[in-house]
Amino acid sequence: MRLTNGLVGLCTLCAVAAPAAAGPTRRNPKPTYQSHPERTAAVKAAFQRSWDGYYKYAFPHDSLQPISNTFSDDRNGWGASAVDALSTALVMENNEAVQQIIAHIQNIDFDTAVGDISLFETTIRYLGGLLSGYDLLTGPLKSLSTNKTQLDAVLSQAKHLADNLKIAFDTPTGIPDNDILFSPPRRAGSQTNSIATIGTLVMEWTRLSDLTGEPVYGELAQKGESYLLDPQPKALAEPFPGLIGTNLNITTGQFLDGRGGWVGGDDSFYEYLIKMYIYDPVRFSSYKDRWVLAVESSIKYLASHPVSHPELTFLAMYSGTTPLFVSQHLACFDAGNIILGGLYLNEPEYIEFGLNLTASCHDTYTSTATRIGPETFRWQDDGKLLSTNSSGNPPAPAAQAEFFKKAGFWIQDGQYVLRPEVIESYYYAYRATGDTKYQDWAWDAFLAVNKTCAAGSGYSAIDNVNAADGGGFQDFQESFWFAEVLKYFYLIQADDAEYQIQADTSESYVFNTECHPLKKYSKSY
Repeated sequence: MRLTNGLVGLCTLCAVAAPAAAGPTRRNPKPTYQSHPERTAAVKAAFQRSWDGYYKYAFPHDSLQPISNTFSDDRNGWGASAVDALSTALVMENNEAVQQIIAHIQNIDFDTAVGDISLFETTIRYLGGLLSGYDLLTGPLKSLSTNKTQLDAVLSQAKHLADNLKIAFDTPTGIPDNDILFSPPRRAGSQTNSIATIGTLVMEWTRLSDLTGEPVYGELAQKGESYLLDPQPKALAEPFPGLIGTNLNITTGQFLDGRGGWVGGDDSFYEYLIKMYIYDPVRFSSYKDRWVLAVESSIKYLASHPVSHPELTFLAMYSGTTPLFVSQHLACFDAGNIILGGLYLNEPEYIEFGLNLTASCHDTYTSTATRIGPETFRWQDDGKLLSTNSSGNPPAPAAQAEFFKKAGFWIQDGQYVLRPEVIESYYYAYRATGDTKYQDWAWDAFLAVNKTCAAGSGYSAIDNVNAADGGGFQDFQESFWFAEVLKYFYLIQADDAEYQIQADTSESYVFNTECHPLKKYSKSY
């Protein structure tokens, strides 16, 4: 999942507990999974094209601009695409790329940076990528690196980076400043932070503590998280049980609003609640309880059905207790996250609800000219959450009325920036059920993206998913294209493995929000 500042724009446009358990249960039957070598070969070829273009024209910088064959240092100049690509190159067993990336990691200078540093983005991409690489290379993929010195350097670099980032938590409350600078490390002086940028640090920083034996890293992230687990002031901060506002004052720890949803600015806070319980159900049982509250409230208060297609289910945003019928490609991760939680908590209702959300996100893909889903979409609720006569539940604009009648949503922002979330939910739906239709949905999406977004030396974001040719290229290949999109496209078609999600919850890894597999906590280390 990627944070976006689109929440502010969306809200402007929209301005109209379960007891803690001892640990996850394992009562779900494990389905039979099927692999498709011809499909995985095609995804590997897409990875190779993307990597070759990046390595030729952009490495060791952050991101490839595939049409102009140049680069962008949009993530501080440390080689974001290389670090983000490591875990995907590993699971694809692309040894050449693995060796190139590991060699690069030894040489990253984490004491200097190009531009301001986002604590959130740096944590999920760099810190998560390094820790995942270390976990995989000391685990099921150890054969891909026999050089202990290089392997030790991967963990050492992760620690070095975190040591420089720690200054972000030097605030009156311990809520981190998301904007920092290096040379020397210092805060930029932000006054506020969002629940996604506070609440999507705890997995990586806790994992670093558990690997190094130094508790300070996890303690820093968990301190910031504590303000989200007990949001204040309650009346403003928690409009529905478990569903909270977006922005906090760093100095006071108080929430500044009661707006939110499973969308950018909020999304991965909810994602990590259940994933931290999966990582270690003993230490993080209270996180699971908060996730259950959020999911129960989402089902009760936010599940919305378009008036033109009541069989579809989308999760609305909210402003206070008022639903807002707008969502994002980013938010389509919610289906997979709820399925995952349903597996671990043995809650068939959650799994079924997540499958319904998955099918609805599938509709956002199959309804457009490119068969790729838009960045932002809206709908008119069928009247169960808000009357169709209400000003807060308007019909589709005249120009999109026919599209809404056909599709069940209309497009507010038609760009596609190589996002993974819909494919992510297909992946969890498939691994939960073994139903091969989800593999077919992912394959159809891969063919659509491969056809529409292939550009120059790699793949590019596009302007309009409802134009047959994508409406124009943005000349940018995000690092998460490597980490997430290509990995989900690959894993859903690939052979079973220790890091693959299992319906019986027997897997050894949990994915961070950037789809970097991190080994679950074990007392054996």
